[in-house]
This record gives sequence, C-alpha cells and structure tokens, in this order.
Amino acid sequence: MATSRLHELSAHGVSVWIDSLSREMLETGELARLMKEDTVVGVTSNPTIFQKALAEGEWYDDQLREAKQEIDEPVELFFALALEDIRDACDLMRPVFDSTAGIDGYVSMEVDPRIAYDREAQFEQATRFHKEVDRPNLYVKIPGTEPGLGAIEDSIAAGRSINVTLIFSLERYAAVAEAYLRGLERLVAGGGDPSAVNSVASFFVSRVDTEADRRLEEVGRTDLQGRLAVANAKLAYEHWKQAFSGDRWDFLLSKGARTQRCLWASTSTKNPAYRDVLYVEELIGRDVVNTMPLETIQAFQDHGETRETLEIGLAEAHSLLDELAAAGVDYDDVVDTLEAEGVEKFIDSFTGLLGGIEDKVDAVVAR
Repeated sequence: MATSRLHELSAHGVSVWIDSLSREMLETGELARLMKEDTVVGVTSNPTIFQKALAEGEWYDDQLREAKQEIDEPVELFFALALEDIRDACDLMRPVFDSTAGIDGYVSMEVDPRIAYDREAQFEQATRFHKEVDRPNLYVKIPGTEPGLGAIEDSIAAGRSINVTLIFSLERYAAVAEAYLRGLERLVAGGGDPSAVNSVASFFVSRVDTEADRRLEEVGRTDLQGRLAVANAKLAYEHWKQAFSGDRWDFLLSKGARTQRCLWASTSTKNPAYRDVLYVEELIGRDVVNTMPLETIQAFQDHGETRETLEIGLAEAHSLLDELAAAGVDYDDVVDTLEAEGVEKFIDSFTGLLGGIEDKVDAVVAR
C-alpha cells in the first residue's frame, strides 16, 4: 500500500487515535481496518457514540438481556457493556502496544463524569476499571478538574496509567504535568516501576476557538478569531518540553519513567469557515497524539498537508494572549467557562446514555 497522508503524519511524530468505539466497529473489522489503512494506534471511548450505537443497532441486545437478569442499575449495565468493548479493543490494540514498547496501543475508558469533583471517588473508580479490564494498555480518563488533579496523582503513584481529559487552560495543564511528576516520584519512592506507567494530557482545542470567537465577535475584533486554540496548544507543548527536562525529570527518566505526552482532543473543526483539518495541520510535532473523529481522519487522509508546525509562531502565540486582553477578552474566564461547560456536557451526555440504556432494556425485554 502506498504511503498515505496519515502515514506521513505518523512519520512526523503524531500518533493517530480515533475518538470513538463501538461493538459494531470491533465486530465488523472497522477498527482493525482503521489500524491498517489509517495508522490508528489508539482509541478514546465516547459515551455519546456508545449511546448512538446502543439505540440504533442490536449489537448489545444479547448481552444486555443477559446482564439485566443480575444488574438493575443503568450505570452498572453501562459498565458491563462498555468494559467488554474496552477489553476487546485492548486485545486488538495489544500488538501496537507491544511493538511500540507501551507508547501507543491504548484504549481509554472515562470515569463517571458525575464524580468529576470528587477526588476519592475518581481514584476508586479508576482503580476498579484497571482491575476489571486487566489489560496493560488501558487508560482511564480522569478530568483535569482541581479535585481530579489529586486523583490523577494518586493513580499514577499506585502504578495506573491515566488519560487526563478536559484540559483547556495553560495553568491547569501545568498543574496536570506537576500531578503526573509527583505521582511518579511517589511511585519511585515506594519502590514501584515507573516504566509500567504511562499518561497523556488531553488538551482540548476547537472548543477554545468556539468560545473565544464568540467573545471576539461581540467586541468587534474578528481579526483575532480562529487563532487562540492553536496558540493555546502550542504554548502547552512549549511547557511540556520544559516540564520534562532538567534534573528532576532526568532522575525519573533514569528510573525508567516516560513523559506524559500532549494529546490534542476536540480536533474536528466546528466553524465551517475554517479548514476542516486545521487542528491537525497546525499541531504537528514530535511525541504528540491527535485523537480525531472518523470524519477528520477521512478528511486528512484525503487532503491533509503535513509539515512540522507545532513550534512555529511561538512568539506570536505569546503575544496573542496580550492582544486578547487588550481587546477585552479575558483568557482565564474563557478557559474556566470551557472547563465548567465541559464537565456539564459530559454529565448531560452520560445522563442521556443511562436513559438510553433504560429505554433499550425495556425494548429488549418486551421482545
């Protein structure tokens, strides 16, 4: 097979992940095809996609009918269905995990978003998922809220791999990296093996432009629209290089620790006026992950352009924050708003999923 655009993207240091998982993708061979043809080397699960698959097909009916005999709670029914998919996807991805020495080949399962502000509950659920999936290439997703930081540190210290999600601000990203480093230090101090632990920090991209552009429209500064999301991610990557260097990191590295890579999430383009692969093309660099919906994977495969862009324009990225402040757009309020809304959207999606499971149970049992 000829080298594709996504193969070129991978050659530039970007790990291509897909942001959805369903039993249909597994059983029809669609995920295996994406791995072979589109260099997909990781998966992040998505309750919204799961709800759609549950509602529209019969892929889960037999297991749901059987599980319902022992489980009443909709959330536990969801975990029973989803964890089976996660295990199967981990097994499918295992050769990637092995061939990359544990860098890629991961499948992510998120904690219940309703506990996003409960440190202990998140830690306990992450522990449960790792135990029940029992695969080395599982990431449990914990949101990067302030309480989430403690759960992330505790999980890393316990030797469990974590995908930190819902990161919007540079300040919070720095705190996430710090939580990872502290967790590794605790793990090493306790005699643990840091080489068996991995993590990614999921920095959300397109939503930043959506919120900032709305505010820029209100103050009449459309000339600054469409710039903050990319600048924000580039500045996060700049911090990543700083956080994972120097004496502190060199000590952990000598013990076998791995860096916590930046993962670009929410990379589908929301504004039709922007290029549909904008948030892939502008964030190409070494040792990063870009998790994309299927439509973005297909678009990049069709017409994406590959060149290393992640460290281009850093001075402009720094100055943009000053320009936004001068225009009356408060960066801190933008990212704080996005985090709060992000948690609420996750909760709404999860609540809708649980309602969908109840509806599906009624339909399956009635047959």
